[in-house]
Amino acid sequence: MIEVAHCNLIYDQGQSQVKVYEQFNLKIAQGESIILIGPSGCGKSTLLYLLAGLLKPTSGEISINGQRVTGTRQETAFILQQYGLFPWLTVEQNVKLGLKVRNVRKQTAKNITQEMLQKMGLEEVKHHYPSQLSGGQSQRVGLARALSLKPDLLLMDEPLSALDALTRERLQKLLLQIWQEEGLTSVLVTHSIEEAVFLGSRILVLAKGRPTHLLGEIDNPRVGEPGYRQSEEFFRKTTIVRSLLEGGMEE
Repeated sequence: MIEVAHCNLIYDQGQSQVKVYEQFNLKIAQGESIILIGPSGCGKSTLLYLLAGLLKPTSGEISINGQRVTGTRQETAFILQQYGLFPWLTVEQNVKLGLKVRNVRKQTAKNITQEMLQKMGLEEVKHHYPSQLSGGQSQRVGLARALSLKPDLLLMDEPLSALDALTRERLQKLLLQIWQEEGLTSVLVTHSIEEAVFLGSRILVLAKGRPTHLLGEIDNPRVGEPGYRQSEEFFRKTTIVRSLLEGGMEE
């Protein structure tokens, strides 16, 4: 579905140039759940912005479904850590906003919004404003708004990092359920090794330094299986990811 081919990204920093990516290549199949993990500043979020069409590579090409990415596309949803909710809109209005912008018929938009509110367990707070919500509720509103647009690609930049441990685990299960039910292709940035192994069908470990490069790719075919988090295989995968990260930090 996604192909990053010979991608270079260079930006000016004072009198010098910084190479973020150099001849970077990546292929992502339809329906994969990709995790990007690595040290701060290694270019994880930058790659999301490139895939979203919000940044353009200095050279090289990024294509989605055979179409070159030259800007944003309607079928891509992007969820940020800060939720991106409008404080003057209610939960229901925030969820409906994207549909309104796209001029979706009122009744259709109402039906889709109601479906999303039910799916995310937000019906009881649909008339509340963001300031009245918990962090977990706010993130579910962001997810509901993104999914209401029926994307085929979901990009997420540390969407759960600001949440407490139990809320984070509940939303990890929700993300896993969404991925399994919707068949979405997803790319998620995280700093949590356990989150990476719990959510990723393939885990990409990026190296520290400029330009960044892949330290390794870990296939994780058992993701989504009941009880996987408590299994020996889960802990083995976390050990592999941790070893790669520790090796990359020493470079």
